[in-house]
Amino acid sequence: MSPTPKPGILDIAPYVPGRASAPGVAKPLKLSANENPFGCSDAARQAYLRAVNEIHLYPDANTSLLRAAVAEHFKLEPERLVFGAGSDEVFAMATQAYLREGDNVVQPQFGFAAWAIAARAAGGEVNVAPERDYVVDVDAMLAAVDDRTRVMFLANPANPTGTWLPFSEIARLHARLPPHILLVLDGAYAECAGDVAGFSDGLDWVRDKNNVLVTRTFSKAYGLAALRVGWGYGPAPVIAAFDRIRLPFSVTRAGEAAAAAALSDQGFVARSAEHFAVERVRLAEALRALGLKTLPSATNFVTALFDRAPVPAQATYEMLAREGILVRWLKNYGMENALRISIGRSEETTRVIDAMTRALAQ
Repeated sequence: MSPTPKPGILDIAPYVPGRASAPGVAKPLKLSANENPFGCSDAARQAYLRAVNEIHLYPDANTSLLRAAVAEHFKLEPERLVFGAGSDEVFAMATQAYLREGDNVVQPQFGFAAWAIAARAAGGEVNVAPERDYVVDVDAMLAAVDDRTRVMFLANPANPTGTWLPFSEIARLHARLPPHILLVLDGAYAECAGDVAGFSDGLDWVRDKNNVLVTRTFSKAYGLAALRVGWGYGPAPVIAAFDRIRLPFSVTRAGEAAAAAALSDQGFVARSAEHFAVERVRLAEALRALGLKTLPSATNFVTALFDRAPVPAQATYEMLAREGILVRWLKNYGMENALRISIGRSEETTRVIDAMTRALAQ
């Protein structure tokens, strides 16, 4: 006899992170995880260093400092905020709170892997809606809803594709969604999309909605990926349910301090977002010149399709790794002939373009 996991747990495909090392390369260029190439705001770094004197103390279970900072910056009601170890923990709260055994979530075909993990860990199932040319199809999402649907996940802009929907489509989706279904809008890349026509992060719109949760993270544009700080804004009853099950100390003291300081330095975020907007265009144009198809991106990465390339995506991925350049092969997302390439510094983009030219020439 030995402990046995509940049914379904061992059927969950574990999360596969972006590659972080390459054999024989001491310091590879890591463009596999959509991290900020400029690090983080100096204000955030200094706040983190000051917090070293408090590592013997438990975190504030109410995340009071960051709660006040987020509420002030985004003009939100502080009592309608929830915080977690990255937005991943907020996704898990949603499925734990609202899925019964056999219920399901609806997500797009190329949805973020953590959603399905959270759903299945809670005993739920996953209904997948086909996308239209790698863009979320609102009508397909609605068609995937059935009597057991309790949560719908949608990222805008999306990962791993980088594509986005104009907010009018989000509003149309919500208008036709049954009111008992929680719509989770994952805005992990919202800061990267400020220059995109028709885009909105939804925070103002969601204020009077009873079944919408918007999630955000400090891991991308703010450059605090190692600290795992995410948050959500939603209806008071939803947040009250989350507060019953959230872990009391999942946001560390240092993480909270750094995130609050990072929020105060919007100049760093704006400079990062401007760089992403310029460099993703340059990278996409260069990849298309090499014969690849690139997906439109409103994020800090570009996804390239190798359907007509002389060298397949996996072989290119491996050749780049041998040169010390790590990108994301999207096989685990059902995109076996696609690579996702994070935006680095300008000189790093040039290095990637040169390496891709050599790889495809082979």
